[in-house]
Formats: sequence, C-alpha cells, structure tokens
Amino acid sequence: MGKTATIIRREFLSRIKKRSFLVMTIIGPLLMAGIVIVPVLLANWSDSDYSVAVVDDTSIFHQAFRDKDNVVFIPLGTGVDEALEMMHDGRFDAVLHIPQAAFQAPSTLRLFSSRSVNFNAKLLVENILRQEFESLKLAAAGIDAKTLKSTETPVNIQAIRIKDDGELITDYPEISMGLGLVSGFLIYIFIFLFGSQVLRGVLEEKTNRIVEIIVSSVRPFQLMIGKILGVGLVGLTQFLIWVMLTFAIVGIFQMANPDLFKFTPDERVFVTSTQLLSAEEMELQKEAIQQYDTMAGQLLEGLSAINFPVMILSFIFYFIGGYLLYAALFAAIGSAVDNEADTQQFMLPVTVPILFSLIMSQFVISNPSGPVAFWLSIIPFTSPVIMMIRIPFGVPYGELVLSVTLLIAGFMATTWLAARIYRTGILMYGKKITYAELWKWIRYS
Repeated sequence: MGKTATIIRREFLSRIKKRSFLVMTIIGPLLMAGIVIVPVLLANWSDSDYSVAVVDDTSIFHQAFRDKDNVVFIPLGTGVDEALEMMHDGRFDAVLHIPQAAFQAPSTLRLFSSRSVNFNAKLLVENILRQEFESLKLAAAGIDAKTLKSTETPVNIQAIRIKDDGELITDYPEISMGLGLVSGFLIYIFIFLFGSQVLRGVLEEKTNRIVEIIVSSVRPFQLMIGKILGVGLVGLTQFLIWVMLTFAIVGIFQMANPDLFKFTPDERVFVTSTQLLSAEEMELQKEAIQQYDTMAGQLLEGLSAINFPVMILSFIFYFIGGYLLYAALFAAIGSAVDNEADTQQFMLPVTVPILFSLIMSQFVISNPSGPVAFWLSIIPFTSPVIMMIRIPFGVPYGELVLSVTLLIAGFMATTWLAARIYRTGILMYGKKITYAELWKWIRYS
C-alpha cells in the first residue's frame, strides 16, 4: 500500500504543478459562472430603446402603437419618403409604413431600417397590427371584440413536486432539464479528459522504457492503480475548486447587482397575513409584481429548488465511478500498444457506450422516468451520464442504490480485467496486438 501511495502522490503532484492545471483551474470557474452572469449583463446592456417612426396613410392605426419592451413608437404626419430621410439622418432606427391598401392587402406593409431590423420590434409591430386587423374584421362582421377577448384565458400551471416526506416544493422542469444536460455533459468531458491522461501517461512511460525501472520496485497492478487514482484525485480537486469558486463568483456578483436578480415567488404574492384577495385581485397583483421580476431572478429561484448537496455528491460519485471504470480500460489500452496511433482500434469499443449515452440524453430528458432512462441509468457503462441527467428530476432511492451498486461492481470488474492486460502489455514491445492476443493475456494465470 505504501508503494501505491507513493505513485498516487507522484502522479497527483506532477500534474497539479503543471501550468495547464493552474490555467484550467482559473478559467473553469470563470466559464461556469459566465453561463449565469454573461446573459444577465448582455440582457441589461441591450435594454436601450429602439425607436420606430410610424407613417400611417390610413390614419386608423397610429393610435394603436404603445411603447413596450424598449420599443418606442413615434407617429409622423409626413410621407414615407420624408420619414426615410429623417431615419438616414439618425432621428430614429426604423420606419413603419402602413399604406392605404394595408387592410385589404397586409403584404403591402413595410418596416424600413438602415441596419438589420430589431427582431423584438418587428414581432411587436406584427402583433399589434394583427390584433387591430382582427378587431376591424370582427366589427365588420358585427361581433363585439370585447366579448370575444373576454373569453381568452391564458393558462400558466405551476408545477409542484411532492417529495417522499410529503413536502411540497415548486418544480421548474425547464431548469431541471438544463441542469441535467449540463451535468451529464460535464461527466462525459471529465471522464474523457482525465481518462485520456491515464492512457497517455502509461503510453509515455512504456515508450520511454521508464516502466521497466518502475516495475522492478512495484508490481504492475500497484503501478496501474496508483496512476489511475493519482490522476483521478487531480480531476476531483479541480472539480471541487471549480464548484467553490463558481458559487463565490456568482454570489458576489448577485450581492453587487441585486436589481438584476429581482424575483417575487408566487407564495409571497398570493399569501398575506392581513387580507384575503379575490381571484381578480390576485391576478392583478401578480401582474404588477412580475413587471419588476427579471429572467436572472427567475433562473436563480428555479436553481434554489434544486438540492445542490445531493447534486454535488452525486456528481462526485458518478465522476469517480465512471472515471475508474473507463480509466482502467484506457490504462489497459495504453499498456498494450507501442504508439498512440495504434490505440484507435481499441478505443472505439471502449468509447462507444459513453458516446451512446450522450446521444441518448435527448431522449432521456424528454422522459426521465421511462424504461429507456431507467435501464441506461443502471448499466455501469452509461449510468454516469444518464443518472446525472435524471437526478435533477428526482430519482427513487431504490433505483439510485441499484445504479450505485452496479457501477461499483462495474469498475471492480473492469479494473480486474485491465490489470490482467496491463501486467503483460506493459513490458511487451514491437508486437502488433490483436483482440485475440488480448484475450490470451486475460486468460494467463
């Protein structure tokens, strides 16, 4: 055990002292925090007004345009040619021309701009005119537009998750979906990133003949386990630093910019200690408060419903389990060949399962409790990615225990298999290795 610990310490220290480790340790949290912070800043910086001049030849629609979502409408009494000249002089960003035939032929409507037209402004103009055209057609048919509008009922169902202990929590399936996909993808990246480091390390020592000196002091199994665990500790250390720094960066940014993260939960709108609101009053109060809510605030509110201690502990376990399973196979491949080009024929069958799990993630995310998701989350070769996708949606403890047990059994089996290949292959030079040859090495007593 002492020799294995020495190898682990050597692998760990030699990698954390590299400049690439330090760079990625700093860049990683910045990128992860940037996923939350950058969209918030861009949304805030993009809140400048977009001015649209309205030239209404019909004199019917100009009263319908109201400023909304940073789109400012400016009614003009001039012709479209004069309006275009003013636009080129920088008086406004775009010109909306409503010709006389607009009602009979909506295709004659035009929105002019010197640059690419603002998408939100175009969408708002289309919605306003569509409503006005519909109102005119209803009036022409003798139908009261107000009566028809009163039948419109927007439906926004609040999702509630009932936990095993009976506790009710607000559920945000969209955020669970995004978090699951990100977690699964990170597991995939980490397994390949650090697993390939094991392969290259083994191959480098074998090519340089350093391994001949090392195995004179330690057994091949100790060398393989030491290298796998040492590299794995590097990955685990880097991940924990990323988590702490990411939470710190986002937390500091949130405290420094509280207005960018404003959000009022529904329970604060509907439940008061001094008054009992009617249905109409509740809707009006909710609409009034939601005007001040931000998308970033809604995102953080949704993230707060996620059990992050469980997520982080699950991520650590499935990273370690998945890494040990695949790193042992990568080490076996590195020991069996003489150069990196020869690794390709053996890498394909090893990497297909985890690539398959990444491809299947889109089907799992649409039905995280279905049979496909269940089986892929308990098979050791696919469970690290698929189970991390499912966990934000809530996984029964029985399935989680089964997945954990099978993953432990899986990496123990692959480690045993890899060790039998490693002990022979690490000292084998100049021979073209085939699958038949690997099978002979496994069967050697």
